Amino acid sequence: MMSFRLYALAASVLFALPAMADQDPVVRAPTGTVQGVTEGSVNVFKGLPYAQPPVGDARWKPPVEMPAWSGVRDATKFGAACMQPKARNGSIYAWDLGAISEDCLFLNVWAKQGASKAPVMVWIHGGALTTGSGSEPMYDGTKLAERGVVVVSINYRLGVLGYLAHPQLSAESNGNISGNYGLLDQIEALRWVKRNITAFGGDPSNVTIAGESAGGLSVMYLMTSPPARGLFHKAIAQSAYMISTPELKQARFGEFPAEAIGARIVEAAGAKDMTALRAIEPEKLMEVAARVGYFPLGTIDGRVLPRQLVDVFDRGEQAPVPIIAGFNSGEIRSLRFLAPPVPKNGKAYQLTIRERYADLADEFLRLYPSAKLEETLLATTRDALYGWTAERLVRKQTELGQSSFLYLFDHGYPAAEKAGLHAFHASELPYVFGTAARTPPLWPKVPPTPEETELSDAMLDYWSSFIRTTEPSATGQPSWPAYGSTRTYMTFDSEPKAATRLMPGMYELNEAVVCRRRASGAQSWNWNVGVLSPQLPPPVEQCR
Repeated sequence: MMSFRLYALAASVLFALPAMADQDPVVRAPTGTVQGVTEGSVNVFKGLPYAQPPVGDARWKPPVEMPAWSGVRDATKFGAACMQPKARNGSIYAWDLGAISEDCLFLNVWAKQGASKAPVMVWIHGGALTTGSGSEPMYDGTKLAERGVVVVSINYRLGVLGYLAHPQLSAESNGNISGNYGLLDQIEALRWVKRNITAFGGDPSNVTIAGESAGGLSVMYLMTSPPARGLFHKAIAQSAYMISTPELKQARFGEFPAEAIGARIVEAAGAKDMTALRAIEPEKLMEVAARVGYFPLGTIDGRVLPRQLVDVFDRGEQAPVPIIAGFNSGEIRSLRFLAPPVPKNGKAYQLTIRERYADLADEFLRLYPSAKLEETLLATTRDALYGWTAERLVRKQTELGQSSFLYLFDHGYPAAEKAGLHAFHASELPYVFGTAARTPPLWPKVPPTPEETELSDAMLDYWSSFIRTTEPSATGQPSWPAYGSTRTYMTFDSEPKAATRLMPGMYELNEAVVCRRRASGAQSWNWNVGVLSPQLPPPVEQCR
């Protein structure tokens, strides 16, 4: 394996370029000079390194700022995606990501020609903190850039390479902590934006962090992370999930300590120490992690992530920024592995719910009746993961006096309906980015009709205006009021439409369940809902 020093040296030398056309854009940024490409009215800069390669001795260490280079760097091709397993066969989310590597801390920039002090959106891709890349075609920032937004998409370390905690790694660090390396990468990317985005036409004092699924989880991590404070000014969380997460050294909420989880991986890998572990090929590490059932999450370490997400938001200690948060009505239709098995009949379902939810069972069955069991099971998991999280985010930001906007994406189209995937997880993304023609190969294809284009244009307008001004608006479309005291939200179906009180009772039930689990200290909160729920702890005064 090439040493870290050689990688760092290679990253700092002159990048020779072939002759390029005069119109190809050149930017002289503090980090160095780059030459990109022009696509229509938008300048694009690809594969910009924002940190030194996290390889060799730098594996499982915080990212280090990339030193400025001399000469001109070719920014016409995307950098490698971070190490990750192959996508599941038949997955509608699967891409050919091209090269993957541990040397993957790259970002990409889209900016309208002539942009100056333009608002910035930093996009954090999803993929369960295990897969994905900022260079996926569906995240192309052209349409948002045409509306005056400078778009930055980023890579960050994934899986066992991004989130492993271990006692020896903690002992190596200044603060006796480990894990959260992928989150620290995201923070370093935001620091890069603060130092360099002015040169690309962006305004470092008007930065919105945005992400979907694990990207939405990352947005919440960043909102609660002290080292990220002041690096962004607004947030967009699409299909985020505010689940419990392991704590570094303590077993709480039904989770093993993060260091103990890491120790199990190290033992399975047969490594005697960190030097040996760092010498193992990343492919083998991923195989070992999969074999022991490792699932990457942030680690509550008291510094990068000070508390459980719910606790930070309850205490009002999160970043006081405006937010858009929402979810899709069919989230679990494409994530059926998250849903519980269907009971043999309605009576069995009701008996299980009464056993697990006790005094909350009547309300649970009112909201999630047994008449259509499969649909009910999809709804229970959707709401516990995504619906409750979205409404909780806008409620908590509203309590801080911040403009907060809630949405439900409930749009279907022929190919999705035929596949039983009405408003499935991530199906809003081609509309938000205007990339319906750039979806993955097995994705239900969005038809190029005026109706679909109009909905996409509306969502592009709402998102870009929020990024610009904190007030989402769209030409020729209804106003989108803040959540406020009326609990207003926007539904995106065949067209945008504002309403109040989304799914009455959904938020209150899930809030009560999570409150009891937190109070007990012994139960996690994630997809263990409905018929998969453990017996709910008894009511306590703080949860009434």
